[in-house]
Amino acid sequence: MRKKSRRHRSLFREVVILALALLVSGFFIRTGLTEFYRRSYPLKYSDLVEKVCTEKGLEPALIYAVIRTESSFNPQAVGPVATIDARGLMQVTSDAFDWVRMRQGQKPMDPEMLFEPEVNIDCGSEMLRMFLDEFDFVENALCAYHAGRTNAMKWLADPEYAPDGKIITNIPFGDTAAYVHKVCKTMEIYQELYDM
Repeated sequence: MRKKSRRHRSLFREVVILALALLVSGFFIRTGLTEFYRRSYPLKYSDLVEKVCTEKGLEPALIYAVIRTESSFNPQAVGPVATIDARGLMQVTSDAFDWVRMRQGQKPMDPEMLFEPEVNIDCGSEMLRMFLDEFDFVENALCAYHAGRTNAMKWLADPEYAPDGKIITNIPFGDTAAYVHKVCKTMEIYQELYDM
């Protein structure tokens, strides 16, 4: 009887130690994963992002997602010059820069200013705000941001691309479809990772 009792206590101790080891290792794995994700999805330029989001009524997760997707937080990033002259953190083109400034009632500026994080984030977020106001949904605004306002308007008016007439769900450009999916997924990660 004593042997059984000792075995049960020994087995019980082993189970408790194993359970504690699993809990502790789970904690460290989760902490390590969280740290990995935070390094992969940083909050760089947070002062500028928070400022424009407050001013323009935008979700910070959206701006961080666009910046991460467009430039990986590189303020000197340039698009493929042969096809697009996009510059800076949010990859704003010189034409888009002029269009936004005109809509704001301001004069055009040298496109080289788009390499300045404050100018780039302000312009890119203003463009997203305009597209959200016009197209209502993030997916539509991202289509306009990536493929142009004219394309987004056409797709939204076509039941083949926007069956409900509200959200573009069948994006005909593969690169734009991938872009919208990636930004939306990245936005979700930012929201979850930083409780945004």
